[in-house]
Amino acid sequence: MTDATVSDQLADWIAGFELASVPQTSVQACADTILDTVCLTIAALETDYGKSVRTAFADPGTATVWGTAEGRAPEAAAAINGTCGHGEDYDNTFEGCPVHSGVVIIPALLAAAERHGLSAEDTARGIIVGIEVMCRLGLVADKAVHKAGFHPTAVLGTMSAAAGIAAALRMDRTGIRNALGVAGSMASGIIEYLADGTSTKRLHAGWAAQSGMRAAALGRAGFTGPATVFEGSHGFFYAFSTPRATEFAPLVDDLGSRWESSRLAFKPFACGTMTQPYVDCAIDLARRGIQPEQVRSITCEVGEGTVHRLWEPQSLKQRPPTPYAAKFSGQYCLAAGWVWGDAGLAQFTETSVRDPRALALAAKVSFVVDPANEYPSNYTGHIRAELMDGSVVESRSPCLRGGARAPLTRDEILTKARANLAFAGRDPAAATKIAAWADSLMAGRGVVDVTGLRLC
Repeated sequence: MTDATVSDQLADWIAGFELASVPQTSVQACADTILDTVCLTIAALETDYGKSVRTAFADPGTATVWGTAEGRAPEAAAAINGTCGHGEDYDNTFEGCPVHSGVVIIPALLAAAERHGLSAEDTARGIIVGIEVMCRLGLVADKAVHKAGFHPTAVLGTMSAAAGIAAALRMDRTGIRNALGVAGSMASGIIEYLADGTSTKRLHAGWAAQSGMRAAALGRAGFTGPATVFEGSHGFFYAFSTPRATEFAPLVDDLGSRWESSRLAFKPFACGTMTQPYVDCAIDLARRGIQPEQVRSITCEVGEGTVHRLWEPQSLKQRPPTPYAAKFSGQYCLAAGWVWGDAGLAQFTETSVRDPRALALAAKVSFVVDPANEYPSNYTGHIRAELMDGSVVESRSPCLRGGARAPLTRDEILTKARANLAFAGRDPAAATKIAAWADSLMAGRGVVDVTGLRLC
């Protein structure tokens, strides 16, 4: 047993952390995260929300808004890059709790690198620490943060960005502990966007990135925060999760020897994480030659923890009001996979989400809760379809494609990155250059020069 608080234990690890201790699997996962995040951000710059956030966060400065020649104050750049990177819900995630670490940590650390003239080694240290802490916090949170009505990426991301910036700046233990303590009061993000498909979830990643930067700056300047921010009787998990005893072993045990950052998941589809295996099931049935018009009804077995976000209310999910709402509809995502054989950016446009064939199929989808479902430790998919002739077909997906059990290769991530750049009218070949830049950064070579990301 130890009398040290949770933030004390994290601060001790962060203060002594060195990049040389990190396994190549985690380094590569973080390099792939840079590639994935930057290309997704560029793909969203000219969307309605991309234009809005660039207008709203207009604070002048020299930090880079990726894919543009625009300069912003570092916090503003982090907020824009994070919001755009998360905007299509196509960014990386994590099994155990669906936190989107890349779109919080990469914007925060690259903005900090520009502000402070950081070396690649220190920037890479911060990226690894931020992503590792965010994944571990997700394991502590499990399903409780969602159940309480908050978005894990928003609230856990603020804490993790503060940790990552503190690592990159090589802050001392007291500064790190204070930064974490301050970050607890800066975390925010509710999931009421589910009611009407509006854009607040998109903002959560960018807001967490800039909030973590500010928390780290305050801790570095001597501003104090509670040492019991995580476990206190009025602390972080008391505020943002259901009232219960919280086990912090997943966060603090085996730091430096167990690397959750090596298990990042990269999405093959541009929609909610837990819907992805159902899309694969739908594509499987379509490839068997079964047409949507042949289907009388569909029943999906689902995890209880996914119901309130992805499957109910059924009338809303079967006919989502916006393209963004469609990304969090198991019914629509399944239908998209069946009708088009994909659920990429093209399947979540105003035209696509009004497609008569897709909506007709979505209207046939219902669900049952499977008490044995492994969510959130594993994301599975299942479709049982009764056809018009009375026959029944089924498909099951045992895991998230792109996750730890079936990871995407670098080539597959590059293919996705090229497609996202092309969707935005950019040169797909730039993805290869971004990948090489990311590899060099994570190898700790030289000083970080973000200017090459301006006009990709």
